[in-house]
Amino acid sequence: MENENIVLANNSINEDGKIYRTVDYSKTEQTHLLMSRHMNGAGRLFGGQLLAWIDEIAGIVAKRHSSSNIITACIDNLEFKNGCYLNDLVVLIGYVTHVGRSSMEIRIDTYREKPDGSRHPINRAFFVMVALDEFEKPVEVPRLKIETIEQQAKWESAIKRTELRIQRKLEGY
Repeated sequence: MENENIVLANNSINEDGKIYRTVDYSKTEQTHLLMSRHMNGAGRLFGGQLLAWIDEIAGIVAKRHSSSNIITACIDNLEFKNGCYLNDLVVLIGYVTHVGRSSMEIRIDTYREKPDGSRHPINRAFFVMVALDEFEKPVEVPRLKIETIEQQAKWESAIKRTELRIQRKLEGY
């Protein structure tokens, strides 16, 4: 019963008749312990493994927000900031920053968590995910309910990234 109240609180219908969901509705966190199978030849976390984890969490966030099947449409910015090593804890946090008609921009921040619980950034990525219906055609997603100044700033930054993506597409990039 308590979980139903949480869903209702984060899933509202506005006066325009559209469903709105909060950022927290689909926010997702994953933690991984780095083992030898995750390492590259230089003894650091293999970038391909991190990319797979990031794509997975982006998909989970998008699926939660849209309540539909999704596909990865674009990986826009994948910035490696620091390395991770054997036995490190890697924490990924993903959330929606912007929605279009059928697309969602998902931001994924990745951290190395030290034994004292402090988190240090190792990667930031932005993915564009598209919601699909049962015929694999794009379907409209719920709107995003902006609740804080920080979320509004992230929304506005996402609009700029969307404009850049459109410009790059027009240029054949």
